[in-house]
Amino acid sequence: MLDIYALFRHSLAGLRVLVAMTLLLGVGYPLLVTGVAQVAFPWQADGSLVTATGARTTDTGEAVGSAIVGQAGDDPALFHNRPSAAGDGYDLLSTYGSNLGPNNPDLVAAIEERRAAIAEREDVDPAAVPPDALTASASGIDPDISPAYAALQVPRVAAANGLSEDEVRDLVAENTSGRTWGVLGEPRVNVLLLNIAIRGLAGS
Repeated sequence: MLDIYALFRHSLAGLRVLVAMTLLLGVGYPLLVTGVAQVAFPWQADGSLVTATGARTTDTGEAVGSAIVGQAGDDPALFHNRPSAAGDGYDLLSTYGSNLGPNNPDLVAAIEERRAAIAEREDVDPAAVPPDALTASASGIDPDISPAYAALQVPRVAAANGLSEDEVRDLVAENTSGRTWGVLGEPRVNVLLLNIAIRGLAGS
């Protein structure tokens, strides 16, 4: 015979555990982590936002972008990001890659189309276009490009801003980060910070 009281008792115990774990892991833990992050890493916790001068928004000024999120754009006077498969490009609500395999005909066609367009834009041989200029990142919002892709764009950006190529190369070097902890990843150039520096040097 079904013991209604025992069933009720066990159900109540399960409900208590559910409520307790929800409060602990769904409310308490996120609040704790958020609090620690705001105290220890306030700039990163608020989105790594930067101003038009390249300063952190915790210092002063209005944000023009995030140092950890790429921005779509094709201004000939600025450095361009790598392609993005996130929505219409760098859409924070649709962060993902194309999920197309290396032999997928659509991906192959897109790469060749990008190669031809970039080679024409930068006035270089198509073979000189680096891989990150042709393929999107897994997240679709990668803020960085390779030093090779940055170097490819130097002549165009310098000419468009009335700057010397050496001046622009110096800014590229200043905005190039090495491998994380010296071993992880590859050297990279933050496009947003580099473009802010270009605008500052060009007086725009």
